[in-house]
Amino acid sequence: MLSKSLARLSSGSRIVSPDDDSAGLAQSIKFDAQINRNKAANSNVANAISFSQTQDGFLQKVQKSLDRMSEISVLAQDATKTVSDLSNYSAEFTQLQNYISDITTKQFNGVDLFGSTSVGLAITIDSDAVTFALNGATLTGSFTSSTGGAGLGAGSAVSAIYDSSSSTVAVGNATSAAGTLTYIKTAIQNLANMRAKIGANISRLSLTSEQLDILNENLSAANSRIKDVDVAQESTQFAKYNILVQSGTAMLAQANALPQSTLRLLG
Repeated sequence: MLSKSLARLSSGSRIVSPDDDSAGLAQSIKFDAQINRNKAANSNVANAISFSQTQDGFLQKVQKSLDRMSEISVLAQDATKTVSDLSNYSAEFTQLQNYISDITTKQFNGVDLFGSTSVGLAITIDSDAVTFALNGATLTGSFTSSTGGAGLGAGSAVSAIYDSSSSTVAVGNATSAAGTLTYIKTAIQNLANMRAKIGANISRLSLTSEQLDILNENLSAANSRIKDVDVAQESTQFAKYNILVQSGTAMLAQANALPQSTLRLLG
């Protein structure tokens, strides 16, 4: 008992061998596994939050570009502008289109931020392998309502916003600039919808992360009650067993001394 008490104190574990608490050991093993799975799920959630935040960061720049493009579309409808002025506006407009087109190719750890692989991206978010599908964001087309709704370029006309080679969206004259403004306004609405969906993703995932932290905290507490030694109680037991061992040793020494004393009396 003294050796077992010393083993518990030195290891910090109440269950030194399976026979100490076989049922408790089985439960503790399951708790440990679930805690580790929750940690892995929380890592997935953190990556999903970073993915969504990266999406939103790029979309903020797209929003800034669309704002300027809509402004240019209005400026180009000014009859006092010369052909040279309109050409300058067109040059800036084209560069903004190319900028948006470049963003459509961006990736996060090899996963498209705004392509087909990011639409409905499934993330495992708890220890039971429950998944959460991110509301997708796409700049280059449309996708089904079940995965989030329309993208920035939903519709062939609107998709020309990020295609500088298309003649559908242009500001070369007042007439084309007026039509272009209509498409850009639609794109801005689609962009607003996407940013709202991404914001909802981040909100949901942040709450999930907090939930996993709380769950693991309570699982760890329950697991600790099963397998961790009560140092105060075990120290008392150790002192008790130590006294008994020392007392027994002393009594044995006294018992061994009695025959010698008897022999001396007889001598």
